[in-house]
Amino acid sequence: MKITRLIFDLDSTLYAPTAGITAGFSDRTLSFVSDFFNISREEAREKRLRNLPNFSTTLEWLQSEGLTDVEGYLAYMHPESEADELEADANLRPLLASIGIPKSILTNSPLEHAERVLKKLNVADEFESICDIRDCNFKGKPYETAYRAALKKCGGTTDDSLFFDDQFKYVDGYAALGGVAVLVGTHNGTPLGAGASPELSAVSAPPLHPGRVLRMADIYALPALLKQIADL
Repeated sequence: MKITRLIFDLDSTLYAPTAGITAGFSDRTLSFVSDFFNISREEAREKRLRNLPNFSTTLEWLQSEGLTDVEGYLAYMHPESEADELEADANLRPLLASIGIPKSILTNSPLEHAERVLKKLNVADEFESICDIRDCNFKGKPYETAYRAALKKCGGTTDDSLFFDDQFKYVDGYAALGGVAVLVGTHNGTPLGAGASPELSAVSAPPLHPGRVLRMADIYALPALLKQIADL
């Protein structure tokens, strides 16, 4: 299999899910949901866990519940100081630079978040394009339109582009289009729920999707995985 493009999710894919920025993001999410519904943080946690499997993102779920100030939500979730919660990784840049394949980002977060994270990781110039939630008209992964937007932006196709993400439902979405996706890490969330919309449910509905899903432990397993794929 000849791969000419690599498309990466950003958060908990280019860096470990144990990073401080992940805890900060979770804390802001619970605070926002708690305030939005006027419930306790514990109730907010349980309510989100019940509902999120049926939606692409927390944002989409909250919009279904009446949220209209999308930009306000994004600004709250991604303050300018958020990258302070992320430690720089001196080994990431040499790793990505050693991979001579064009790289892009597909994220369900806004562009400003992606730019802050990539700058903090010192790898911004390793990526040719960023497809963010606004580029996807706020319908992110695993909607087909999100992957198509990213492929169009980077000039790739499902036949020649490898997609990496840390969430089951997002790699399933890419594989459903016939592409090869890589599930990164070991704590990977849950598949789409039974209550998802028909458009989203098509991601994991039978017959089994035509693509393939591979796995790797973390971003540093990338060279070995690419060699494995080249031998397919």
